[in-house]
Amino acid sequence: MALGAFPDSHPQHLGMPGMHGSVAAVTALQKADLLITLGARFDDRVTGKLSSFAMNAKVIHADIDPAEIGKNRFADVAVVGDVGRTMKALIPALQSEFKKSKPDLAPWWKQMSSLRATYPVGYNHPEDGTVSPQYVIERIGAISGPDSIYVAGVGQHQMWASQFVKYEKPRTWLNSGGLGTMGYAVPAAMGAKVGMPGTTVWAIDGDGCFQMTNQELVTCALNNIPIKVAIINNESLGMVRQWQTMFYDSRYSNTSLESKRIPDFVKLADAMGCAGLRCDKTEDVDAVIKEAMSINDQPVVVDFSVFRDAMVWPMVAAGTSNDEIMIARGLAPDWDSQEL
Repeated sequence: MALGAFPDSHPQHLGMPGMHGSVAAVTALQKADLLITLGARFDDRVTGKLSSFAMNAKVIHADIDPAEIGKNRFADVAVVGDVGRTMKALIPALQSEFKKSKPDLAPWWKQMSSLRATYPVGYNHPEDGTVSPQYVIERIGAISGPDSIYVAGVGQHQMWASQFVKYEKPRTWLNSGGLGTMGYAVPAAMGAKVGMPGTTVWAIDGDGCFQMTNQELVTCALNNIPIKVAIINNESLGMVRQWQTMFYDSRYSNTSLESKRIPDFVKLADAMGCAGLRCDKTEDVDAVIKEAMSINDQPVVVDFSVFRDAMVWPMVAAGTSNDEIMIARGLAPDWDSQEL
């Protein structure tokens, strides 16, 4: 949720934690002896099995809502208040303690750097020649850059947008984490564009999510709100399909949206007064993104046809411990090779 508050490029940035977080970030939480949590709620998508989460850590929990503190994880130190003010108070207290003694964190960072190098968040290009959805999102982030605002719906594309776009500035990443609101991307992107009219705003959406609120593109066209929509079109409800593949023996139920381009998103975009583009070849991805970037007098919808069976990794399966994180299907980190 707070991607960009601490720049991805910072050497001490370990990545997103949680169910689809990096191995380094998940392990750091598990092995830490102190957690300073600001505005967090210790939901199960971050903690995994709560009874096994960060078992050796003391917790300083700051939140403006007192009902959140201690709700899921006991807080050794509870701070009720605005996070900004809390940080301003904590920093000088920490600096004062460091004047007395400062712990040697070199071994810790050696371990974390090793995990980050050994288990980076990555992907493989499909062997059948279809377009990798991760590659599409990675290239959107690279071409549009860190000054743009990125909004995601809910599902696989949401996780890939959090993993493969590099966030360097606060408030450049908007998504409905926690609530899981399919259809969030288009209207949220509209609001971001109205609030920051000089900023490029990308709605990264799935073909399922997009069909819940795409009618709002009419509002965009009529009111000159030129957002850019990237549909990561895998002809399915991808995240549900991934779970059905992994946990239900590939028994697919009501997740296939395969329909021979029904609706045809390019024609739909045109009918709503938007520019419609399509990309179904890896070699065309950059050119299509740049074409979308060049259109600024109307909304743009890009239909990216991508590999249907791509999965989001790493993954901590629901109800399991963060210690059981998987880097691919049936493949866990080699903990024996790590000095933890």
